[in-house]
Amino acid sequence: MNLVITGASRGLGAALARQWAAPGVDLALIGRDASALAAVAADCAARGATTRIALLDVRDAEAMAAQLLAWDDARPFSLVVANAGVTAGTRPDGGFEGPAAAARVLAVNLQGALNLVEPLLPRLAGRGAGRIVLIASVAAFRGLPDSPAYCASKAGLWGYGESLRALLGPRGVGVTNVAPGFFESAMSERFVARQPFKLSAEAVAARVARAVQRGHGRCIAPRRMGYVLRGLELLPPWAVDRLVRLFRFKVSDQG
Repeated sequence: MNLVITGASRGLGAALARQWAAPGVDLALIGRDASALAAVAADCAARGATTRIALLDVRDAEAMAAQLLAWDDARPFSLVVANAGVTAGTRPDGGFEGPAAAARVLAVNLQGALNLVEPLLPRLAGRGAGRIVLIASVAAFRGLPDSPAYCASKAGLWGYGESLRALLGPRGVGVTNVAPGFFESAMSERFVARQPFKLSAEAVAARVARAVQRGHGRCIAPRRMGYVLRGLELLPPWAVDRLVRLFRFKVSDQG
């Protein structure tokens, strides 16, 4: 298995790399933290995997395409994992995200995923094999009042994945849309509100790997959190808005 993972320096990306690391597996890891990415690569190599790393910003479409196609020329990818993500969130003092922060979230979470997937689509379809994994969020199911840009980016990514799955299925390429809830990460540490049904990054990675192995089109982890947010859409808007205001996921001040 030859795979590429973005956002592999830490969090779920690092957990996924370690989950799949094994003899005979080739891991291409993309991140922006050189020391953290090297440490993840070393852990994966110790488990028997071959590793390739690149320090790239997923927003740089040209650099991403050049690196991805060069890697694919050498060892064609069978699994493509768009995981890189950031959040901004409103401030505890009631301030808004602001245009620059909101644009950055959309550029990394949504456009960054497209910058990974789109250059490889013709090759995957041409080979008639492979799978794309898009790490969205349960926030894709319901806009939450403290992270509108994040929710928008993940809703867009979820919709992109649903469309790709229908498009690529007849061509032999699978797509797995992933919607994690809260899990242990640097991002989740910034949230100061309660985090229901929270999992470890390793637990989420194991569920994602199992869904990929079984060829599932969707993976919601934990399912309960996804069911709660999806179920809210059955209520009228005024009732949903009132409920999510009671359980706000406020983000701590970024300083």
